[in-house]
Amino acid sequence: MARRKRALEVVRSDDDGEGRPSRRNRLNFFELAYQKIEELLVHCELKPGQFMTMLELQQITGFGRTPVHHAVNRLSADTLIIIRPRHGLHIAPIDLARERMLLGLRRDMERFVIRLAADRASLSHRNQALHIERVLRERRATLSLDEFNSIDRRIDALVLEAAGEPFLVHTLRPLHTLYRRIGYIHHRFMPGQADLSGTIDHHLSILNAVANRRVEDAVKASDALIDYMDEMFTGMEAGIDPRLLDCSIEPLLGA
Repeated sequence: MARRKRALEVVRSDDDGEGRPSRRNRLNFFELAYQKIEELLVHCELKPGQFMTMLELQQITGFGRTPVHHAVNRLSADTLIIIRPRHGLHIAPIDLARERMLLGLRRDMERFVIRLAADRASLSHRNQALHIERVLRERRATLSLDEFNSIDRRIDALVLEAAGEPFLVHTLRPLHTLYRRIGYIHHRFMPGQADLSGTIDHHLSILNAVANRRVEDAVKASDALIDYMDEMFTGMEAGIDPRLLDCSIEPLLGA
């Protein structure tokens, strides 16, 4: 009898009693759907300027209507997806002037966050930073762009966790996505910019400063990374194919 009771409790913990996943599991699906769509945006598999339906997005991600709808609402608030009532979804085109302007906002916010992170980092946070630093150093010459973006996402999450202020996560995460996509386009499509050593070195400086709780060094390393990203915009404004920023632009005749 006791065993049967425990089994029933396990079922109830994963089910809301009406055949639907529990609230906790639904929230997990919402987050996984958000992460998947965010990754597709960063890697331009969802192209800037692309129009699509909610059903198409469900098919691409493999998630059901509710998680995708929830994720799309968040990404709309993040200004990454535009919801067109009765017309579907529009992947927001990239406005280089706007995103370069927002880089100033990110600089100020990152200074605040990195200062908190370096000051508050626990032993666990510091060990994680050292581990990621070691992986980056060992893989520096062979790391692919997709692999680096995965590590970069871990670094951002670690710094925010070490800072210990949940409000900052919701504020900075959309900016991280915007600039991770800019970095992807820069390294993937700009001639002669495939080398990742520059961005890796800047992230190594941040990790080392946080791991050793050197607050001012961490702030300087954060500023240096933002300066490096600002240089990306200079090159892209002069030489990027505008169709990479908005795929709805009609190609020039014979281009």
